[in-house]
Amino acid sequence: MQLNSNEISDLIKERIARFNVSTEARNEGTIVSVRDGIITINGLADVMQGEMIELPGGRYALALNLEQYSVGAVVMGPYTDLSEGMKVKGTGRILEVPVGEGLLGRVVNTLVSQSMVKAQLSLTN
Repeated sequence: MQLNSNEISDLIKERIARFNVSTEARNEGTIVSVRDGIITINGLADVMQGEMIELPGGRYALALNLEQYSVGAVVMGPYTDLSEGMKVKGTGRILEVPVGEGLLGRVVNTLVSQSMVKAQLSLTN
C-alpha cells in the first residue's frame, strides 16, 4: 500500500484537528529535604515571602527563605511523615489567621484550626 502526499497531508490535518490539549497554570513544587520542621522545595517559582504552602494531609507551611531555585518553609504542624519527592502547592495567600472575641482566653494551634476548638467561635479574618 502506497500513500500519496495528499493522503498524508489530509491524515495529518485530521489528526491535528482532533488533537486536544488542556493546560492549567499551577504553582506546584517538590520537597527536596526535610530537617527539624524546615522543608526545602524546588519548583515554586512564583511563591511570595510569607505565603502559605499547601502540604499533603491538609497541612500548611510558611515560605520564608526565597532563593533562586528553591524555597525554605517552616511546617505548621507535624512534619515527621513528610519526605523527599512529595508534591506541594503554592496557595497565593499570605499567612492569615482568624481573630475575634471568641479567641480570648483560648489555647489554639498556630493556624487556629477548628479541630483544636471545641465550640464554634465567631471569628473574622
